Amino acid sequence: MTRIDDTPPAWDERSQLTTFLDYARDTARAKCEGVSAENARKALLPGSPLMTMSGVINHLRWVEYHWFQVVFLGEEDRGPWTDEDPDREMRIAVEFPLAQLLEEYAEQSARYRELVAGNDLDKRAEGTIRNGLHVDLRWILLHLTEETARHNGHLDILRELLDGTTGI
Repeated sequence: MTRIDDTPPAWDERSQLTTFLDYARDTARAKCEGVSAENARKALLPGSPLMTMSGVINHLRWVEYHWFQVVFLGEEDRGPWTDEDPDREMRIAVEFPLAQLLEEYAEQSARYRELVAGNDLDKRAEGTIRNGLHVDLRWILLHLTEETARHNGHLDILRELLDGTTGI
């Protein structure tokens, strides 16, 4: 698997925050290297029928969409989820090739990297989170790093169960 560097190019707060988010994103993509389309759609955890490699990648993509476009920019939520099916992004992921999901995730990450570069870390979100707070961009970056890293653990488990591959 691909080796990924988590060392920031500079030691300021922005560089450290964005480097760790990129590291978590790149790790998610690396964990999918060499996974067949068929294996990417397999749900291997009996208690989690939506937990597929495709589902996790699609979830990460749409989570970033939600935090950057809906919460930070205050745009209308056009995500695939509904009140009746709040996990729909994971359910529909198996309808798309893993390569497509990874490409869309990478392209979107590049757009959000530019969005972050053009905004102050203290800038408050236009939209609110569940408790009505307007979080700042810094909080969103920390939250996305945590969430992506947590889901990388799911990808670790799925990958090991699929073909025995461990590591990054």
